[in-house]
Amino acid sequence: MQPNREQRLWMYEHMLVSRYFEETIEKIYLEGKTPAFNMANGPIPGEMHLSNGQEPCAVGVCAHLNAGDIVTSTHRPHHVAIAKGVDLDRMAAEIFGKKTGLSGGRGGHMHIFDPAVNFSCSGIIAQGMAPAVGAALSRKMSNREGVAVAFLGEGAANQGAFHESLNLAAVWELPVVFVIEDNSWGISVPKADATAVPRNDVRAAAYGMPGVYVTDNDPFAIFDAAGEAIARARAGGGPTLIEIETWRLAGHFMGDAEGYRPKGEKDALFAKDPIPRMRERLIAAGDLTAGDDAALAAKARARVDTAIAFARESDYPAAEEALERVFA
Repeated sequence: MQPNREQRLWMYEHMLVSRYFEETIEKIYLEGKTPAFNMANGPIPGEMHLSNGQEPCAVGVCAHLNAGDIVTSTHRPHHVAIAKGVDLDRMAAEIFGKKTGLSGGRGGHMHIFDPAVNFSCSGIIAQGMAPAVGAALSRKMSNREGVAVAFLGEGAANQGAFHESLNLAAVWELPVVFVIEDNSWGISVPKADATAVPRNDVRAAAYGMPGVYVTDNDPFAIFDAAGEAIARARAGGGPTLIEIETWRLAGHFMGDAEGYRPKGEKDALFAKDPIPRMRERLIAAGDLTAGDDAALAAKARARVDTAIAFARESDYPAAEEALERVFA
């Protein structure tokens, strides 16, 4: 299954929006945090995890989804949120901690929730897997259409929630797809030092479900694998586990010195940046001209700039609002 021209351009455009959004957030995040880095300072306090380089994982999967499908993501969620159609203005405001944010500024960048498109994420490793299974169970029990997709990192495959979720999804034959974004690093620990198997897709066999491995961060190959898995789930065929070889172009978090990376690794990864590679493929296929590319880039920048302006201009919540929307 290969994407048609419209789908290819949709994927590329959302990759551009995601990349420019994160590049912009990166610059703003550093405001007030120099010369001595203090993550509590500046307009965006707290941790920040960027997904630069992992954009193909999001667009290749979300190209098959609609607003009624459920997606759970990780502490590195922006690319998936954008591909799922999360409100960009309100997501930016949430990251800035503003009252116009998706959760009124309470959640920040690791806890983005947009019920309009059934998207959520969490800073807890593997936390989104069980809710995705629950959402798929709800759809099946109520005989409603829709699939659930749980994104996770390769390190999450060693959590108990991973195995519990795969087991229940298989036992109940649920319409859920588990997507592992394997960027080779669990914070600063190489995958080979923490995981007994080189590829997590082989673990699917223990739960009687298909396991698929996608190499080289290839958006079209991801589209193909995800399309088959999602179609299978929609048809009542049960769950699938997909692992995608991808790469993290930034550190684990903003401020990460990345001293653990081997010399030359980052240069090699930037040489495989998925956005220039996607652009070259589209031009070679006749899908895109240089003029088209410039127009898409300008459109992406304008969309992001509008969202950032909305976030900057929005008000912070009043102090007493901290006591609202909480359980007593």
